[in-house]
Amino acid sequence: MSRVILDEQAIRRATTRIAHEIIEHNKGIENCILVGIKTRGIYLAKRLAERIETIEGEKIPVGEIDITLYRDDLTVKSRTEEPILQGTDIPVDISNRKVILVDDVLYTGRTVRAALDALIDIGRPEQIQLAVLIDRGHRELPIRPDYVGKNVPTSKSEKIVANLSEVDSTDEVTIEQNNKLPL
Repeated sequence: MSRVILDEQAIRRATTRIAHEIIEHNKGIENCILVGIKTRGIYLAKRLAERIETIEGEKIPVGEIDITLYRDDLTVKSRTEEPILQGTDIPVDISNRKVILVDDVLYTGRTVRAALDALIDIGRPEQIQLAVLIDRGHRELPIRPDYVGKNVPTSKSEKIVANLSEVDSTDEVTIEQNNKLPL
């Protein structure tokens, strides 16, 4: 059984609100960069960049980061037993910049921890902030988002599925019963 908790319009409102919060918190976008965590985080980062450009009248750099090798639960998904890398592409030096890390769903915090490690290997940001579309709780690490589209308290038997049109041909976030517990 699945229930829609954010539809296309609600996702658009949430990203617009997060964009305003980023601008307000940073007193503009000077020295800021959005970095999306692959896969859906990059599309959210691009949407935030579009909203910010509409509001501020100037572009904010957008990068993407692959955390595959930084995960503490690395799983192999290829016949050669090597992890599949999707690549990191950050168009500017992140040293001494405010990096806004973007992801779709924040759960245990392990994905964000891996992204923090990957960012620090690339450069030394002035500050790293976290923007997520959904915060579902159940943290295993002391990680807290700075910007949240929607807080959705869940049980561990539930699963949040974020679908974005760029990947899934629809924009919606659903909550489902999950009989398997996460790793």
